[in-house]
Amino acid sequence: MLLMHSINERLINVTQDRNFDDLAHRFKRNVYDGLKGAVRLRVLERDFAEFIPALATSEPASQRPLRILDAGGGQGQFALTLAAQGHAVALCDISTEMLRLARQQVELQGLDNVELIHAPIQALAQHIESRFDLVLCHAVLEWVAEPRRLLRILQSLVAPGGFLSLTFYNRHSLIYKNLLRTNFKKVQKRQYRGYRGSLTPTNPLDPAEVYAWLEVEPMTVLCKSGIRVFHDYIFDKRDRERDPATLIDMELQFSRQEPYRSLGRYIHVLCQLTE
Repeated sequence: MLLMHSINERLINVTQDRNFDDLAHRFKRNVYDGLKGAVRLRVLERDFAEFIPALATSEPASQRPLRILDAGGGQGQFALTLAAQGHAVALCDISTEMLRLARQQVELQGLDNVELIHAPIQALAQHIESRFDLVLCHAVLEWVAEPRRLLRILQSLVAPGGFLSLTFYNRHSLIYKNLLRTNFKKVQKRQYRGYRGSLTPTNPLDPAEVYAWLEVEPMTVLCKSGIRVFHDYIFDKRDRERDPATLIDMELQFSRQEPYRSLGRYIHVLCQLTE
């Protein structure tokens, strides 16, 4: 059964965290529905299949379905593919427009195992009864005022032995692309924050800092992968779109190899909570 919760957001201090009501359709058009989104999905699918036995196949869940949380899940592009395999998915977001788009997909696919929760991640404890086998938090840390605090909250939502999947916007990639475009003043002034209305995050993250946060938590890092390690550096759109299948294969091949991994537009870190 599809459920939709709502909360009085005036009672919760999330004023510095980004709400994507105004950008939901741009994300769908510019990222999720294109080659960028395809690369992202293939990297995630590869990493999950390798390290999470229950997700090693796209076939319907053959064992106990996982209980999955998509924290700040937006339109739920990845989580809904897991729901279609039979896993129980709870998707939360502070954007009513993102959730409306997610609801459209849930209804279109006829899914009855998805719960939509209108709430910030920081307030999820008010809406859930137990912890999750898998928590997804993709492209969220770089948009919040206190990413380290959010990471600790996410960890608290993972069941013992469960998994946490993080993707975050890589500051190194942003610097490198500005260097390639000779935007030297931006790099010199360290002005990495995106302007209002931009898809560039308000707080691009240094991977070393995120890795350091994880080291002091009871989490084992299973893998680190770059997402779009070269796609975004191809300036000619015709070249990017010329051979999508080979491009995706090359992205997968180099996504865990240095120095390419550290140049990914996003970094994916898959962790397991110590039992």
